[in-house]
Amino acid sequence: MLLRDILYKTAIQAVKGPTDVAVSKIEFDSRLVTNGDVFVAIRGTQSDGHAFIDKAIALGAVAIVCEVLPDTIIDSVSYVQVKSASSALAYMSANYYGNPSASLKLVGITGTNGKTTIATLLYQLFKNAGFKAGLLSTVKVMVDNVEHKATHTTPDSLTINKYLREMIDAGCDYCFMEVSSHGIHQHRTEGLVFEGGVFTNLSHDHLDYHSSFAEYRDVKKSFFDHLPKSAFAIVNVDDKNGLVMLQNTAAKKITYALKTYADYRAQILENQLSGLLLKINGEEVWVKLIGTFNAYNLLAIYAAAINLGLEQLEVLRLLSLLESVSGRFQFIVSAGNITAIVDYAHTPDALENVLSTIETIRTRNEQLITVVGCGGDRDTAKRPVMAHIASNMSDRAIFTSDNPRSEAPEDIIEDMEKGVEPQNYKKTVAVVDRKQAIKLACQLARPNDIILIAGKGHETYQEIKGVKYDFDDMQTVKEILEQLNK
Repeated sequence: MLLRDILYKTAIQAVKGPTDVAVSKIEFDSRLVTNGDVFVAIRGTQSDGHAFIDKAIALGAVAIVCEVLPDTIIDSVSYVQVKSASSALAYMSANYYGNPSASLKLVGITGTNGKTTIATLLYQLFKNAGFKAGLLSTVKVMVDNVEHKATHTTPDSLTINKYLREMIDAGCDYCFMEVSSHGIHQHRTEGLVFEGGVFTNLSHDHLDYHSSFAEYRDVKKSFFDHLPKSAFAIVNVDDKNGLVMLQNTAAKKITYALKTYADYRAQILENQLSGLLLKINGEEVWVKLIGTFNAYNLLAIYAAAINLGLEQLEVLRLLSLLESVSGRFQFIVSAGNITAIVDYAHTPDALENVLSTIETIRTRNEQLITVVGCGGDRDTAKRPVMAHIASNMSDRAIFTSDNPRSEAPEDIIEDMEKGVEPQNYKKTVAVVDRKQAIKLACQLARPNDIILIAGKGHETYQEIKGVKYDFDDMQTVKEILEQLNK
């Protein structure tokens, strides 16, 4: 493919050398460059690709795309100066793979909580409806029936377009994609043609990355600002930021809510551990998912499916078939009649939602024991807030490690404990080792009690000092409860 064709729609500021040079592939990691490649110098959070231009050329790069031209220009190499290298990478990736997003119906789901559930269940629903579909999520990537391991909530532009091309080649009609604030901010979704977007909610998260909540909100909003007129924008108007998302969008504006007037409305008629009885736009449906937060998720799924052309009664039937997503309110009941719930809740809002859901289905004749930690090298402001919620809404709260990363877990727990109010001190205990914390919860539990293990959900590892160790909350609690029942 010629460099000039790959550069279509990029904001070019200067060119040194020919653009009719043949390029074998695009790379933004200099270590992966081989003969005939174009190297894109991205300014990342950890390193600056501009520092590796010479290395890329030494490895055989025939073209360099960068924001600042190097002091030394080599005659045999073409240099393209662009305003934003990450934006250029997005358009170049789309061009290189033949703009695959334009050949299927791509739906992006953004917001603080619910992205994975909505994307995964939309994929599941359309598969059950007989369509070939793709999924780009935090948990996994699906190219129709072929599963790939996910590395980021929103992958880099090259990876996104690579998978979209594979989906087209596999005959997929739809793709459902989580769109994170990091992904939007880093231009990873630029150059993609979206059929629609879904906004779930906005709460305290990623303030280690974004300078303020307003910036976090505005980054999410920019996704809707760039949707085309032909697309739809589905937003939760029970969240005060829902209407903000629609302010400047050209897309068709669609609302959903449980509490206020909206295009799509739902009432919860029954809420129990076996599922929900919902009334959606006047029609009743029984679903296997639990809790108010899942009522919102299912309503968004319903609205998206209708706007993608499915018939109302067929969508209701398909909703009733949906199974819960890995690590999202997954539960088991042990032989000793102890209910253990594993949930990805790693923000204050998500933790409160899960605990509120448990509150609606419990009898209060049992105790609720919550095991929770907070991630290291991430937003520190949410630590005391999460500890306050856990200690206030549980009968016992055990503070432990999540993914401490480079931080000392003891320091993270100390930050959490600052949020515990005096009347809740006696309800809390700190156990640094996550397995031992789960074991303590199981030992404290009596028949009919409920254990919530929050924060990691689907993750099957713990990251400590740069090393990932095998760790699965659900597997761990199952094994411990089985041992205690012997």
